[in-house]
Amino acid sequence: MGERGARYGESILNAAGIDIGGANLKGARDDGLVATRSFPLWRERDGLARALEELLASLQPFDRLAVTMTGELCDCYAGKEEGVLHILASVEKAAGTVPSVWLIGGGLSSIEMARSEPLRAAAANWHALATWAASLEGNGDALLVDVGSTTTDIIRLAAAAPSCEGLTDTERLRSGELVYTGVRRTPVCSILEEADLGGKGSPLAAEHFATSLDIWLLLGELSEDPACLSTADGRPATRQLAENRLARMLCLDPGELPEKDARALAEQAACAQEDKICRAIGRLIEKQKPAGAFISGEGEFLALRALRSLGLDDDRIISMSGLYDPAVSEAACAFALARLAREA
Repeated sequence: MGERGARYGESILNAAGIDIGGANLKGARDDGLVATRSFPLWRERDGLARALEELLASLQPFDRLAVTMTGELCDCYAGKEEGVLHILASVEKAAGTVPSVWLIGGGLSSIEMARSEPLRAAAANWHALATWAASLEGNGDALLVDVGSTTTDIIRLAAAAPSCEGLTDTERLRSGELVYTGVRRTPVCSILEEADLGGKGSPLAAEHFATSLDIWLLLGELSEDPACLSTADGRPATRQLAENRLARMLCLDPGELPEKDARALAEQAACAQEDKICRAIGRLIEKQKPAGAFISGEGEFLALRALRSLGLDDDRIISMSGLYDPAVSEAACAFALARLAREA
């Protein structure tokens, strides 16, 4: 995915937020100007400051900057603390202003505080989004479902604040509030082990031949992007090449998998991914169903599928892309952080 921008509204800007992930950098101003770019941090850690400098240049002008992250989990770091400290140093080098940092349990804090307690800054982007979403009218008793390229966050919103069982990634994985599945980067072999093609069971190769991007490209939920090379084989994100990548999952050469079977494989994988999210949501709402839901992220469509499957009516679901636009929703955590920084 190349760098791109989108504007919403005409208000005067003075705050920006950036969300630094392991595969993508996302930035947003509080008026809805958004910039995102693909950046494989695990391969290019020494280039982070330069990449952030370019991202921030596309968000100018602003006079307040806030940062959150998930990239500290990348295996280019010995541990999360090293990752947080490196990311903070890179932001400070790239930024023309002193940034604030979102901390779990502390909200917007000084960069000095974040350095003294780095694990509170680790994987905190979901908490910033949930804090902002909980403040919106109509979200007093709602379920936030944010589906990104890699993961899905599911958080109960109550009394104008997040109501969560876990705070760390590990705790949230256990509670079901973090589901490691998304609409671009998830390997197909981790979603589906076997497909039913023409009434015959067809086991899939346990290889990184195709990702969820290929599923949703074939099903038309994600648009083709020939410039995007963030695919399993490094070839463009087109439907034809997505079909070829799915063929590899059955150990077939390109062209050997009939189109109807490729689509059937994609549909079964889509259902399996939806079911995984449904199970996680079901665990969180088993005791008490929410009055509504707020959905965000590039995979809003997958969140909507899951909520509909669980019986939630569309008129009880608020879409972030409906409130703003799809680019803002894709950078939901960065935008939420910018709004929080503006009010700080």
